[in-house]
Amino acid sequence: MAPHPIIQAIIDFSAGAMGGTACVLSGQPFDTAKVKMQTFPTLYRGFIHCFTSTFRQVGLRGLYKGTSPALIASISENAVLFLSYGLCQDVIRFVSSMEKGAHLSDIQKACAGSLSSIFSSMALCPSELVKCRLQAMHEMEASGKIAIGQKSTVWTVVKTVLKTDGPLGFYQGLTSTLVREIPGYFCFFGAYEMCRTKFAQYKGTDKDSIGILPLMFSGGFGGACLWLTIYPIDCVKSRIQVYSLAGRQEGFMKTFMGVIRTESFTALYSGLTPTMIRTFPANGALFLAYELSRKFFMDTAGY
Repeated sequence: MAPHPIIQAIIDFSAGAMGGTACVLSGQPFDTAKVKMQTFPTLYRGFIHCFTSTFRQVGLRGLYKGTSPALIASISENAVLFLSYGLCQDVIRFVSSMEKGAHLSDIQKACAGSLSSIFSSMALCPSELVKCRLQAMHEMEASGKIAIGQKSTVWTVVKTVLKTDGPLGFYQGLTSTLVREIPGYFCFFGAYEMCRTKFAQYKGTDKDSIGILPLMFSGGFGGACLWLTIYPIDCVKSRIQVYSLAGRQEGFMKTFMGVIRTESFTALYSGLTPTMIRTFPANGALFLAYELSRKFFMDTAGY
């Protein structure tokens, strides 16, 4: 028996939140290095240099700078994402003239994931802006873009945004977030579902019974496909959100063309190494936590 739509939505929302928490806790230092390298590519020779420099200058806490807003960002994004993912699958069935609850192909699930990213972007953008500013605060001071000695806590960043730009200031970078998420999550869910299908065919079982390691690999593979597809867009988003701390920041296209004109196209891929290192453990943990908690909640509810 299928669960009531409201119960199903609560389960998907809760399981998504659990997945988002696991994703951040397993990959935050790599995400910090990524944001630093995206916004200040000339300061670091590579991932190891960025990692060791941050550790030497600020200590271990520097690598976990922005963890609180990162948790808020990831929990809110993934809770809304997986809630919307279930609802958008019903939209895909409706558009495709399929019966409610009918099995979707991997491509159809990818389309549902892409559609659901529109809603998750609205939840993600404000907290990710705070996270990125906290992660790059040291470099902003060192480069002279902002005054030295500013307090860098979640609350001080929130107050600064509200004071200078108002509530809508939290949505600086929303356009680039949407441009990033819509194709990115098509690849994310598409690669994840297709990888699970291949494992199920190889092991002669259904997709829900492939085991923990194949499940985590499928999540990591989905994450790798997402980042390889949208990384330059994410770089532009990070610059808009961080540089807006020093004043009014240009929009997506002006920032994008400015990077290419002054730094070359390769600057848009600065920080890709820590991102790819991070993607398998972080996204593997994301889907493992999501699938296991979702199964637990379904069993607990008696479905």
